[in-house]
Amino acid sequence: MLEDILKSVFSPGTFNQMLRSATPVALAALGGAMTEHAGIMNIGMDGMILMGAFFGVLGSYMFQSAGMGILAVLIMGVVVGLFFALFTVKFRSDEFIIGTALNTFALGVTSFLSRSIFGTAGTKGNPALPSVHIPFLDHIPFLGEILNDNSLLIYVTWVLVAVMWAFVYKTPYGFWLRASGEKPETLRTAGIQPEKMKWLASILCGILCGLAGAHLSLGQLQGTFAENMANSRGYIAFACVIFSAANPAKAYIAALMFGFFDAIGLRLQDYISSDLTNIIPYVITIIMMVYVVVRSQQKKKQGHSRRHISAPAAS
Repeated sequence: MLEDILKSVFSPGTFNQMLRSATPVALAALGGAMTEHAGIMNIGMDGMILMGAFFGVLGSYMFQSAGMGILAVLIMGVVVGLFFALFTVKFRSDEFIIGTALNTFALGVTSFLSRSIFGTAGTKGNPALPSVHIPFLDHIPFLGEILNDNSLLIYVTWVLVAVMWAFVYKTPYGFWLRASGEKPETLRTAGIQPEKMKWLASILCGILCGLAGAHLSLGQLQGTFAENMANSRGYIAFACVIFSAANPAKAYIAALMFGFFDAIGLRLQDYISSDLTNIIPYVITIIMMVYVVVRSQQKKKQGHSRRHISAPAAS
């Protein structure tokens, strides 16, 4: 039995499922990294993901086109990003309260609209994003099975990770974005309004979280929407942002960690109760957050020790 479990857990299908599960978390974490660098704690990503999932399916359903679904998601992402920035940047409202309100609003409005348009059962079978087949991968054992025939947004995510990393660390806009959260007054003396960078970060977060939802509904579930299908992925993405210190590349690795354990949980359902396996990725998320807290406390103690040691020398 143990041999069967190991073969199932470390099969190409598990790693393929890892990519599918990690992608929505990774996309949302990329967006959360933008707002985190801008000094905004965004816990409203779960609601943004949910609205992306709904409006992606709605656009696909209304126009019978997955491309129109993605366009609807992009528009929605800009609108929600502006809405979030309006309260957190313009009106300086509490970020935690606005994020919580956004999550609650998204759950309510998508449930209402879904029942009004699709009925209580939701909708499925709408035009979905295409799967990408890369012929040369057919000749690579194991790895080809993992990387081939995935939804388009999985490959787009790889590109976005590189682009967002380069944007944050290699461009003037990325420097200004980080400065808007770390040293806003210094940025203002240089003639750049930190508020503008915070607005930009919020819009980027709305778009990326919307794409995360689109992957769920139009990619992973092939044109399906069900109520509350975000399933707390926004909070997991927020944990990935904190764990990675808002580094886009590290956030993707953290998302892959979640995806791997989520895939393992699905594989183990043949041997263990699904009620138990479903909590595995969330337990891993809690462990990640505990690690961040412990690491932060250790750094504080080390800094305090250095100051304590250097004080007599200075005197």
